[in-house]
Amino acid sequence: MENLLSYFQDTLKRLQVAKNARLLLAVSGGLDSVVLSHLCFLSGLDFGIAHVNFQLRGPESDRDQGFVQQLAGGYQKPFLLEKFETAAYAQKEKQSIQLAARNLRYTWFNSLLGGAPQDYQYLLTAHHLDDNIETMLMHFFRGTGIQGLAGIPEKNERLIRPLLSVSKAALKDFATAHGLKWVEDSSNDLDAYTRNFFRNQLIPSLKGIFPEINQHLEKNLQRFSETAALYHQVIEQYKKKLLKTVGKETHIPILLLQKSIPLRTICFEIFKGYHFSAAQTDDLVRLMGSTNGKFIASPSHRVIKNRCWLIIAPLENIEASHVIIDQNHDHFTYPQGTLSLKISMRQSLENISPATGSALLDADKIQFPLLLRKWKTGDYFYPLGMTKKKKLARFFIDQKLSKTDKEKIWVLVMDSQILWVVGQRIDNRFSIQPSTKKILTIKNADV
Repeated sequence: MENLLSYFQDTLKRLQVAKNARLLLAVSGGLDSVVLSHLCFLSGLDFGIAHVNFQLRGPESDRDQGFVQQLAGGYQKPFLLEKFETAAYAQKEKQSIQLAARNLRYTWFNSLLGGAPQDYQYLLTAHHLDDNIETMLMHFFRGTGIQGLAGIPEKNERLIRPLLSVSKAALKDFATAHGLKWVEDSSNDLDAYTRNFFRNQLIPSLKGIFPEINQHLEKNLQRFSETAALYHQVIEQYKKKLLKTVGKETHIPILLLQKSIPLRTICFEIFKGYHFSAAQTDDLVRLMGSTNGKFIASPSHRVIKNRCWLIIAPLENIEASHVIIDQNHDHFTYPQGTLSLKISMRQSLENISPATGSALLDADKIQFPLLLRKWKTGDYFYPLGMTKKKKLARFFIDQKLSKTDKEKIWVLVMDSQILWVVGQRIDNRFSIQPSTKKILTIKNADV
């Protein structure tokens, strides 16, 4: 790159960074961040230098800290320092050293950004083209999809990487031409780190077969980035058509989703926003053809099959209109209160009368999980003592329930069959018979 300074200034202008903006530079003391600092200085920008001492390399870490502090002093710019006990943090959080270091430094960097005029407005890092190529290749082998193949984003809110299209060779030429000095991180030579293996072993080996591999991969990065932009436009169109927000839940019509092509890809893109992994995609596709009440969980949400809908509901959300009832828990909270469940052996053949607001069901006729939800128009059941079905709307009229009362009614469902109109009446098909051996008791836990 013939004129790196002009390119740098044009990039900031294209990314809409005002010339009077206060910039925070992440500076390690290596070649890349030293060049970034000098470009900012030559451009007359207002910047401070932030350095993290991870205390992982003994005296070398302290050497880097002293070098960056001296660099900031030479430019007469603020020097911001943070030290971390990185190894101890990684062990405590059960993270790799690399992930721990990343989390620590970006948490600190973000804490330094603010919205007031005197605050730092943007964080600039010195990621360059070689970093981007390595990232793309690592993403390819990890199978992260089209977005991963697009590499590192040039701008992510207030994080800017203005050297992302500049090769390391070009940075070194600039540093040499301007007489810049930098420090070398000895850990960059350790192939135990995944990135270092790609940098030191894999890519040099590939260059023996494809001498111009960096140029070809740079073009691929551009193509993949443009492809990813088109891809996400289409995904957003599908989301707009498929997703319906109902309170804190998201409802998806199954028939419409099944017609979406390619189905697995669209499912992956929809559900990953609710912390479902790529490995769960096939299970989510199969869920569409399963029985009502079946569900799949992520760390934060459940996807529940309910008739012709998939319902994405937050875990432990008592405001949800759908609650999963499984056999492993004995209490379930929903907006009308808390229900307790108990399965017990029948002690005698005498008639058993439930307490007010409770339900006694034949446990052998019931398969978990069950679904607790609000009643809907069209719902029907076989009221206790009757052999013909009755719509709930008609049942409520017979019971002389007010509109307000009806709005509070929930039903307990197994597949498409209502077991209990909660607090009102059970379904005759699941009532206790002389042959009943086990009883499922459901009642208000506060009673």
